[in-house]
Formats: sequence, structure tokens, C-alpha cells
Amino acid sequence: MLDYEEQAAIYDATRGGVPRAEAAATAVLELIPRTAGTVLDIGCGTGLVTARYTGRAGLRVLGVDAALAMARLAADRVGPGIVQGDVRRLPFATASLDAVTAVWVLHLLPDAPAVIAECARVLRPGGVFVTTVDKDAGHDVGSDVDALLAPFRTREAHDAEGRVLRQAASHGLRPAAEARFAGHGQGRTPRDLAARIAAGGFASALALQDGDVETLAGRLTALPGQDTARPDPVYRLLALVKDFAPAASTPASDH
Repeated sequence: MLDYEEQAAIYDATRGGVPRAEAAATAVLELIPRTAGTVLDIGCGTGLVTARYTGRAGLRVLGVDAALAMARLAADRVGPGIVQGDVRRLPFATASLDAVTAVWVLHLLPDAPAVIAECARVLRPGGVFVTTVDKDAGHDVGSDVDALLAPFRTREAHDAEGRVLRQAASHGLRPAAEARFAGHGQGRTPRDLAARIAAGGFASALALQDGDVETLAGRLTALPGQDTARPDPVYRLLALVKDFAPAASTPASDH
């Protein structure tokens, strides 16, 4: 897994930069009601997406990230509403927020159920939780690169739509709408992908055993068009609305 303290300074440049952030923020805001007065972006990273929420009049924008270096960059962009914190124990009162967003977050978290529970806790009845689902699957665009990755892909994604919906339902969150957006600038080149895998990237997407890193990197470096980006991924967002009446307490299941 990447060290996000070390990654902070270069993170945006390696993740599609402003075009990707603008596409994400536009799609998220389409799913947040105009009546919302507060939005919390969990795992806000450098705040590149979060800062674009501030363009909506009347919306107070908050953010939390576990990595101090990320949170500092986000605070520079967004303002004092950014804090360092644990997304499993959000520093906000129960039923105090109108919207919570999680963009490219849940796929990284084995304890995603605890995070979803916290998001539901801090939402007011009628509030909305907006999250990406099936993030790593969004990168599969049917390219030659994807064909090489297929045998190594993780089979149990933490942010699989079915899992998220089951976990959300146990906390009174019901599907309301969805959206899609392009990951501008994230089309992968074989050369860059091989280097990033060798450096320990894609831990959530690939289940690599001893020797697999070298095998996969070798196959990637043998592809034509080493510096030609394959098509951009397409990401999915789900909007889940919190019940006004408490739901019956049932344990979440991943199966």
C-alpha cells in the first residue's frame, strides 16, 4: 500500500490532476441536493476534488484525511474545515451533516463497513451519502493492458456495489441515484503501469504473490506502445439517502 504522507507532494500529478478532479466534483454535486448546507468529504486527500465543492453557494465544505501531509494541502485549498482524522471515528456529532462524500476511498479499506456506518451516523435523516463503487473495475476498458492484469485482479473488492448496498442498508441508507464520470488523464501506459506495480502500487486492485510482480512487469514491458495511454477509466457514483425513521437493526453481510 502506498505511503500517503510521502505521496502527498506528487499525488495530484499522478492521478489525473485538475481535469479528473473537476469531472468528479461535477458528478458528485449533481447527486447532492441543492438544499444541503453542509458536506463532509472523507478521505479528502489533497483537497483537489473537495475544493471544487466550494463553488456551490451556501454549501459549507468540510474534509477529513488520515494523512497529515494530505490534510495540510487540502486545508490550503479549502480552508479551516479540513481536519486530520480517522474516517472510522469521524469527529462530528451524530445527525449533524447534510451530505457525506467518499470519492476513491472505500476500495482501499478492508474495514469499509465501519466507515459506512460512521457516514450514516453523522448524516441527518434525509441526508445523502455519495460514494464511488467498483473503482478498480472502472479501469478495465478492454485494452491489452487489462488482458494482462485480469489473472491477477482482486476478486473481493471492498467497494463492490453489492457489498456497499448491503452494508448501507443495515444503517438506514437507501439507493437514490447514480452518476458516472471519466477519469481524465488516467489512461495507463504499459511503461508507467509496470513501474508503479514494481513500486507497490495497486494493492487494492491486484492480488500478487511471490514472483508475480516481476512476471507481470515483464509482460507489460513487452507490449507495443509503451508510452501510449490506453483509454481513460469510467467511474461510478452511488447516492444513498438516510431514512427518516430508524431501520430495524440487522447485521451487515458481505455474502
